[in-house]
Formats: sequence, C-alpha cells, structure tokens
Amino acid sequence: MPTVGATLLLDRLGPKRSDAEFLKAKLEAAGARFLVLADLKPVIRSNAERTSAKLAWFTRQELGDLGLPVADALFLGVDGGGNGHFAVAVTEHRTRHAPGAIEKLRPIVDLRSLAMQGVMSPDELSLCGQARALAQWHENARCCGHCGGTTLVKDGGWRRKCWACGLEWFPRTDPVVIMLVTDGERCLLAHEHRFGDKMFSTLAGFVEPGEDVEHAVRREVFEEAGIKVGEVKFHSSQPWPFPHSLMLGCIGRAETTTLSIDSTEIAEARWFPRKDVKLMLERRHPDGLTVPGRHAIANTLIRSFVEVS
Repeated sequence: MPTVGATLLLDRLGPKRSDAEFLKAKLEAAGARFLVLADLKPVIRSNAERTSAKLAWFTRQELGDLGLPVADALFLGVDGGGNGHFAVAVTEHRTRHAPGAIEKLRPIVDLRSLAMQGVMSPDELSLCGQARALAQWHENARCCGHCGGTTLVKDGGWRRKCWACGLEWFPRTDPVVIMLVTDGERCLLAHEHRFGDKMFSTLAGFVEPGEDVEHAVRREVFEEAGIKVGEVKFHSSQPWPFPHSLMLGCIGRAETTTLSIDSTEIAEARWFPRKDVKLMLERRHPDGLTVPGRHAIANTLIRSFVEVS
C-alpha cells in the first residue's frame, strides 16, 4: 500500500538539478518517494473524520504496479535522510483506469480545497504547491514559444529545452501585488464577482512589465477603487500556485477616500472600521460578512490591521 509521508521539509538542492547521474541515482534509489498529481490534484490520505490529511507518497515499485510513469518525474528535493522526493503528473482519467486505483489512488483533492479546509499542515501545503505550480508550467510549455518545436524535460523538471532551436525555458513565477489600504482607522476591502456571498478581501493585481511594486500597488488601487495611495510598505509574501504566482503583500496609505469602483473588476468595495474587520475575522459579523481564511496572505494583511494597538 502507499506510504503516508510525515510532514516534510525538503532541501530543493538547486545546484544538483543539472547533475543527471545524481538525479538518476535518487530516482532509482529504494528510498525515493513519489507524489501523484491527477489533473494537478494530489492523492492524499486522511482520517475517517476527514479532519486531517497528509500527502500520499508512493515507492517507485508501487507506481510501476499502477502503470504510472516516473521517467520525467519532477524533482522536489531530498529529506533529512537524503531520500529523493518527486512528483508525477498524470491525468485523472489515467488514475481511474490504473489497476487498483480505487484503493490506492483515492482520495484526490484539489489543493485549494485542502488549504481552505485547514486539514493539512502548512509545510505539506507548501510542498504540494511547489509540485502543482511546476506541473502546470510543464503542461503549458510543451512547445517552444520561439519556433514551435517540442521541448524536452531537463534538470529534473526545472528546465525545458527545445530540440529544434535549442532555446531553453524555465519555470515562470508571476508577481502579484496584494494590498491592505488604510486611512489609519479604516481599511479598504472589496467583494469580487467570483467570491462567495458576503466575503470581502484586499485588492490585488499583477505587476506589469517595467513596473516596481510600489507603482503597481498605486495603479491597481486607483484603477479598481479610485483611491490614491501614498506611502507603500512591503509586509510579507506568499507563493500562490494558481497557477504560478508570488503574492507580494503590502500596506498602502490612502491619500483619498472617495470610492469610484471599476465594476468589471469588483462588485463592491467599502471602508471598514477596525471593530467590524475584527468581527469578520472571527466570523461573528452581524451581517454575516467574512474575509479569507488563514491559508491566504489576505488574511495576514487584514489581521495586521486589526492587531494595531
């Protein structure tokens, strides 16, 4: 049966990724372990009550018995014992037709759902996010953007190279600013069209080419809410593998407070006093208003506003 891995902190060993013999040895070693992603969703193991979950780790032999490939497995790193850990990305259709799939390759759960449910440790969520972002990049980088030729997997999945023109391609990360805007006593939160009913969050947007973080914060807030932002301070960051973003959390100081909403981007925006935001964090707001859970950096930014003495 598949082994259930303990919470892992892996050394990514970036300098060793180009060592083909090293990766081959890790891939073929008895201690190698493999995470299966079916349509980018991990196979997990959970308790009967579904209140806790861990990633399911398979041996090379177990994957062979299931008919799943390991040749282009994505190298995630090594554990404290030096055992290599890899991700294997396949279609969910393939997992449904593998021998013994119902017993061995279930349940398969979307990573976003796991994060929102709070049933998996942050370390394993992070590791799964690494694997998911890498796997999705490979899905979209099979052909060379320069000549259209087929690209081949290199460096344990951390590089692709076009067989025709030789151009190299590397995993991408898209920078996104996410900002808590405040006038000192209130903070600006918005409800997007895609959000669940009554949930409000911070504003966010992609950093454009040639743009610094501070300018991106000011531009996005003005475009979406009509608010001019002055001072911008970096607060914290979070990788967000949907598909491959890096969230750059900032605190912005509002210079104006009159809202002018871009209705194509957001459905509603409001200024909330600290006491209301505290109730939203605690899920006790009288109108049922909420904010994102602790899995999201938006929660961290909002909490930092509430906790100001």
